[in-house]
Amino acid sequence: MPTEQTFVIVGASLAGAKAAEALRARGFDGRLVLIGEEPERPYERPPLSKAHLSGAAKDVHVHDETFYAEHSIELRTSTTVTALNPAEHTVTLAGTEKIRYDKALLTTGATPREMTAPGGDLDGVHYLRTLADADRLLAAATHASAVAVIGAGWIGTEVAASLRQRGLPVALIDPGTVPLERVLGGDVGAVFRDLHAAHGVALHLGEGVRSLHGDGRVEEVRTTGGTAIPADLVVVGIGAVPRTGLAAAAGIAVDDGIVVDEYLCSSHPDIYAAGDVARAWHPGYREHIRVEHWSNAINQGRAAAVNMLGEATAYTDTPYFFSDQYDLGMEYAGYSPHFDQVVFRGDPRSGEFIAFWLTGGGVAAGMNVNTWDVNEHLQQLARRHARVDPARLADPGVPLEALAGAAANP
Repeated sequence: MPTEQTFVIVGASLAGAKAAEALRARGFDGRLVLIGEEPERPYERPPLSKAHLSGAAKDVHVHDETFYAEHSIELRTSTTVTALNPAEHTVTLAGTEKIRYDKALLTTGATPREMTAPGGDLDGVHYLRTLADADRLLAAATHASAVAVIGAGWIGTEVAASLRQRGLPVALIDPGTVPLERVLGGDVGAVFRDLHAAHGVALHLGEGVRSLHGDGRVEEVRTTGGTAIPADLVVVGIGAVPRTGLAAAAGIAVDDGIVVDEYLCSSHPDIYAAGDVARAWHPGYREHIRVEHWSNAINQGRAAAVNMLGEATAYTDTPYFFSDQYDLGMEYAGYSPHFDQVVFRGDPRSGEFIAFWLTGGGVAAGMNVNTWDVNEHLQQLARRHARVDPARLADPGVPLEALAGAAANP
């Protein structure tokens, strides 16, 4: 017998699309509404700074155009949710339309952190989050003569690589001593520093941005170190801020994201959150963590669907992400905001190696670079915080599957 329940998903993102897909796959046959502010149907974001920006066009959408109608999913694009009322179990749309829900899922994602330096509002300054952002940036790149990328995190380094591969002069500016220092530390970050330098990127590390200058349109970036960098195209990638405004206004607990338990349920029992916006309790790490990566959006969206259906399944996935820059491909598994030691298996200068981050003698995370079919073993080691002799981690003669197997059966 069909259910009369209504589930509403606010955020037509990757997480939202995967949640909707999972709800139908698991037999939910009630009304299912997926609401998004963008005019596009849900799409994947990783290609925007990689293949899409480098000019290798591909379809980035999560599902084909007919999927939502075929699965009786009401996809409302170009639609803003202006209010969430947990007491009434309603969402209000722009124009005052209200939809009553039995369960709601917030997959509102994040928004780029804005630069506060003077001149940041000049024409020619871009941020990259949406497909429209990527299209504007790609169009601007066809006419640019010099590019400055502000921020050497994942977005910044991927954008720098993509635009450099298009033949543009690129300067990369970051206050860290190496790219990706906050995530990878100095030793592994140095690999990305050398990679970009070898491809002709002008590195301005250890410097922040003091101001941007131009007559209506950006022409120059000046750093805190006094360097003047010519640029008629600037890309800002200095982090992202979770979009918690709707939840906060509704009285739902927020703290660097919507705070949810291991079942992805918020402080209100009928409201869930997943993806970039969710700060979820992780039973393995014994803390709330917020993960801004592709695999987390997919897997948390599916997990939220399971829990909305009452199955009470804890989300315990090991964080995972990947990146492609020039001829370097990598995968990272684990969670290591702090670490005591980095162990290399292989020579980082060769471009093919594995790195392990150790905390308290245990493997907190691992990364394979141009070395494939090993990440599953890294995930096993990181998931169990395996205590392995660093010499054995570094020894290519010791099979990773043996180390992972030993960790599974201590």
